[in-house]
Amino acid sequence: MRPLFPPGSNSVFRLVLVGAALSVVTLVAAPMIYVRSPLHTDENHVVAQPIDFDHRHHVRDDGIDCRFCHFSVETSPSAGLPATDVCLGCHAQIWNKSPLLAPLRRSFFTGEPLHWKRVSRVPDFVYFDHAIHVAKGVGCETCHGRVDQMPAIAQKAPLTMGWCLDCHRDPAPNLRPRSAITAMGWKPEGDPRRLGEALMTAYHVHTRTSCTACHR
Repeated sequence: MRPLFPPGSNSVFRLVLVGAALSVVTLVAAPMIYVRSPLHTDENHVVAQPIDFDHRHHVRDDGIDCRFCHFSVETSPSAGLPATDVCLGCHAQIWNKSPLLAPLRRSFFTGEPLHWKRVSRVPDFVYFDHAIHVAKGVGCETCHGRVDQMPAIAQKAPLTMGWCLDCHRDPAPNLRPRSAITAMGWKPEGDPRRLGEALMTAYHVHTRTSCTACHR
């Protein structure tokens, strides 16, 4: 009498069970991995701007402070973007005939503002206030990276909920004196944690992990 199942059926059945288990794990794990990957967070993705603005030259070579262009970073939720008049404060005399600055000259003569594109973006349902972070001692470099080394700005931090909560639970390692807020490559003297804890006291920094801190 022939057997009901051919030889090797047990092995095939085991492989099917393993494959089914792996499929379930993949279905759960793949989305979790994707939303945390640069493919979703847009890390290191360079955004084309209306003018090829080289931060290396302006920040590192010319020593222009972040707040010169991002003028409302200390007083507003938005850091602010430079208006045409701000750029022309220098470029009416310097490189005023450069083809690279044709969009700037066109903006001035037509009155149409430059449409800078946001690079570091959090979802619309997340509330982020630049002013409060700056006031509490969070430097530009902490979130935006070494912009003085970027020919074109790209997002350097994942800006995920987990990334933000890591800092909100333990702000001390990410704090610096307000005098060094815009300093690129700043390093604390002595023990970074002791300095951070001292700044938490001086700047009245508290942990913030409630939902309403970011979702309003």
